[in-house]
Amino acid sequence: MIEYVYFILGIIFLIKGADYLVDGSSSLGKRLGVSSLVIGLTIVAFGTSMPELVVNVIAALKGATEIAFGNIIGSNISNILLVLGITAIIVNIKVERATTWKQMPFALLAVVVLFIISNKYIITGSEVFSLTRVDGLVLLAFFAIFIYYVIDLAMKSRSKLVKKELKLKERSYSNITFLIILGLIGLYFGGKWTVDGAVYIASQLGLSQFLISATIVAIGTSLPELITSVVAAMKNKMDLAVGNIIGSNIFNIFWILGVTALISPITIPSFINVDIIILLLVTLVLFLAMFVGKRHQLDRWQGWTFVLFYIVYIAFLFWRG
Repeated sequence: MIEYVYFILGIIFLIKGADYLVDGSSSLGKRLGVSSLVIGLTIVAFGTSMPELVVNVIAALKGATEIAFGNIIGSNISNILLVLGITAIIVNIKVERATTWKQMPFALLAVVVLFIISNKYIITGSEVFSLTRVDGLVLLAFFAIFIYYVIDLAMKSRSKLVKKELKLKERSYSNITFLIILGLIGLYFGGKWTVDGAVYIASQLGLSQFLISATIVAIGTSLPELITSVVAAMKNKMDLAVGNIIGSNIFNIFWILGVTALISPITIPSFINVDIIILLLVTLVLFLAMFVGKRHQLDRWQGWTFVLFYIVYIAFLFWRG
């Protein structure tokens, strides 16, 4: 019974953790004169990616490399189709032009880089079928470029802060720090307990390691993104909601896979190209959706379409086994 208790407590911690993180990070943006988009791309994205990081580090230390790949690819697909889909169903998501033309292409680049380093044997004739520590350093180098871009964006946004963001409740730095730390702790334990409970329940059904990681674990580690994005959208922090997802997907590939590969080389599953291509198509669909219907906006019908696509993907995973 303890696993079921942890599972329920995990969901509660996720909800409260996301609420504290959104409030604290939005207030921090106001105090620093930085836009919600920048905060979403950094602090919130890092916080909501903590469960993926924990799962992958543990998987790397235990040599369960299929979980590392399945967790990241499954989480990124879940972030776009499930998280943004559900958020768009609740409220139409308006997206800034900068997000459409800069952050989304960077997320596409992350998938392309992952595809290339996962197929070195095609390009170089190498017989190494794993992400090596050198590959990890390459991913981390791209992550450093992304962080440099975000810092540059933050400096530019200080002088262009939208007036409506100044209406946020004034908080002291100590209060903001407390809220952010409390939110990150809630997300960390919430994600871990939810995943542990879900994996235990799924293992009783005899499911494969990759299938569990790409479905149960991926959805579990995407719960912080889901709760955070929904809470942010309902509080009219659209940039925070979208920046959270785009930032998390970039973090997952460049930062988390990079760190995981440094800890232990990750064996590349023979079938992974199909899933990487699906992730590439899903990311491309998100970009193209910005030009269908109302420009730079995800409408409710698009949200329903994303969720439907996700159900089809999950059905495909179970069919493949």
